[in-house]
Amino acid sequence: MPDLTSPNTDEELNTAKQVKLENVGALNRDQLTPEAAAAPEGHDVPGHDHAGHDHPAGKKVVDLAGKAADEHAGHDHSSSDDHDHGPAGTNPYLWPGVSFVLLLAGIALDYYKVGFFTGYVRLAWYGASYLLVGWKVIRSAIQSIPSGNIFNEFLLMSLATIGAFAIGEYPEGVAVMLFYTVGELFQDAAVNRAKRSIRALLEIQATEVTVIRNGQTVVLDPKQVVVGDTIEVKPGEKVALDGTLVQGPASFNTAALTGESVPQTKQMGEVVLAGMVNLESLIQVAVTANYKDTKLAKILAMVQDAVGRKAKTQQFITKFAKVYTPIVVALAVLLIVVPYFVVDDYVFRTWLYRALVFLVISCPCALVISIPLGYFGGIGAASKAGILFKGSNFLDLMRELDTVVMDKTGTLTQGVFAVQQVQPAPGLDAPQLLRLVGALETKSTHPIAKAVVLHSGAATAGASVENVEEISGHGMRGRVDGRDVLAGNTKLLTKFSVAYPPEVDQILDSIVVAAVDGKYAGYLTVADAPKEDAARTVQELRADGITKIVMLSGDKDSITQRVAKELGIDEAHGGLLPEDKARYVQEYKDAGRKLAFVGDGVNDAPVVALADVGIAMGGLGSDATIETADVVIQTDHPSKIATARRIARATHTVVWQNIWLAFIVKGIVLALGAGGLATMWEAVFADVGVALLAILNAVRIQRMDYSTPGPGGLPPAVPATPAAKENLSVVEPMPRELREGPHHHNGDQA
Repeated sequence: MPDLTSPNTDEELNTAKQVKLENVGALNRDQLTPEAAAAPEGHDVPGHDHAGHDHPAGKKVVDLAGKAADEHAGHDHSSSDDHDHGPAGTNPYLWPGVSFVLLLAGIALDYYKVGFFTGYVRLAWYGASYLLVGWKVIRSAIQSIPSGNIFNEFLLMSLATIGAFAIGEYPEGVAVMLFYTVGELFQDAAVNRAKRSIRALLEIQATEVTVIRNGQTVVLDPKQVVVGDTIEVKPGEKVALDGTLVQGPASFNTAALTGESVPQTKQMGEVVLAGMVNLESLIQVAVTANYKDTKLAKILAMVQDAVGRKAKTQQFITKFAKVYTPIVVALAVLLIVVPYFVVDDYVFRTWLYRALVFLVISCPCALVISIPLGYFGGIGAASKAGILFKGSNFLDLMRELDTVVMDKTGTLTQGVFAVQQVQPAPGLDAPQLLRLVGALETKSTHPIAKAVVLHSGAATAGASVENVEEISGHGMRGRVDGRDVLAGNTKLLTKFSVAYPPEVDQILDSIVVAAVDGKYAGYLTVADAPKEDAARTVQELRADGITKIVMLSGDKDSITQRVAKELGIDEAHGGLLPEDKARYVQEYKDAGRKLAFVGDGVNDAPVVALADVGIAMGGLGSDATIETADVVIQTDHPSKIATARRIARATHTVVWQNIWLAFIVKGIVLALGAGGLATMWEAVFADVGVALLAILNAVRIQRMDYSTPGPGGLPPAVPATPAAKENLSVVEPMPRELREGPHHHNGDQA
């Protein structure tokens, strides 16, 4: 089991399958990347109070240990003896480039029959070109022998190209090895995107904590704090350990753990968790759990455990080589030996030449090029569409999906607030309510306040606002146009003895309740609006063959069910903790479903890692989820999931077209070569010709149109929120400092 404090963390994590909880969170700030180490601990943002709602986690976290994408083409790049393509620190395309230049120059010298270019000079020239790209392949073939993995693509490439040199066909030997190396580099370019380490382990974890002991404060590492200690947390600081609030109330940004967008107000004696951000005043917390047992540490452990349990996909070329290579080598040997017994005028050199021609022809150059290039073409096409695949195997898995499970906030909804309804009390109209409340909210920087201000528009123009006061845990009061205005949660009205209709307490959305001159004046509901393409996403996925669509959310179940109904989702569950989401996903997998999970918050990271295909929303999502994911939607459009499916299917089709083309042509030319009807030049021409056709076919993937939905097309996109369209306005995405830092806007869950 790797020790995360070890200087060899990266190497140890490459082979880790599970992580013990006592090792979680053991990195200190000195071990973080320079960017992470320099990151501020948080800052204070003034604001006020409303009722709670759902929101993506703060965007700070994590590089994780490598995943299944680290294996491809029959060799594991995470091993200590990587099959690499050049000295460390050099451009991997440098030596293939030099080899290519030498090859072209050698062919030119051959063509013009330059006098000095003969004998050992010619051999040394092509030999140098060959070794620049071939010696690591030969080394890999030799190193695989002790493990019993003899018949692999390394052996086949080595025998075929050395065979070409043995019969004097130097340019062909170099060209074949160069093709192979370039194909490997293309595959490596995709695989390297999936490599991750654990250097920046959970930036949202506090790295030091102020402990009160014997009446004095002392700054310690959180791992040194014991249960029963009292810690002090300043405004803007992260809570380092789970505990109970010694005095209250206090307001916390809980986005990193729960996905709730509106800060929560905690009273004295209530539980606070590591990872929450204190927003307002100096507080004290009585520690109830050791560092390794915090909720935050458990989330990280779940992520790493899920990564360890994600099966590695063995590439087709490896399986093919295990069968194809020994057969070809055996046939080449038989081609030398058998004629000795059946041919009267047997000449060893003639049949050796034919065997080597046969071996060169049998080189699966088109396959080893077309497969990585096909997948690379699919990855490139996806990148143009704002989709990042972290390995070719995930293209295959994406095509095989039958279930898509999605988070709500930040995935299907915008992660921002919109006013859904304006409901004035009798005697007051909507424009008047909007003017009074909107004008007061201009004095707040909270996202809910910004949504109200934006929705109010010109209604607040010229309003006089004075004597504004924030009331912690309740809301705001002030004078607008000479009238006393209260705006906040229902506790604010209760505090000032303002009666309000009891049905207000039954409203599910976040709510801004108002009173004017001591009387109830109405309310505004504020909710996280669905993304414009959310409903279309569900339609396209169904049309594309997805049989089950599920939404799992940490938000209240009532809100989750309403959003699911609006979008036409099959099944939805709300009020879930990260372990609850992981349980549901595991149940679907146990039922035999091939599923993808789409999320964006830190609390989504364990489930993203557990799913067959983990998909992260990249633009607004959490770093933890993005690093854990297999596929990243860089544009934050969920409809890109269906686009990714179409790209995956097209890639699969093109790759198998190339495979069958190579098999058919190889079969024909191999038969001709065995009969002595094909020379080395014809063999290389046929091999290179098939390879070029395969390359052109693979390039075609990037030029296809993936905008067309599934079979039969789809109806036009429907509005994301058909209800109350006239009352709907959407604020721009939250500024990063509000998404990642403390909102300082107290709130309670409705």
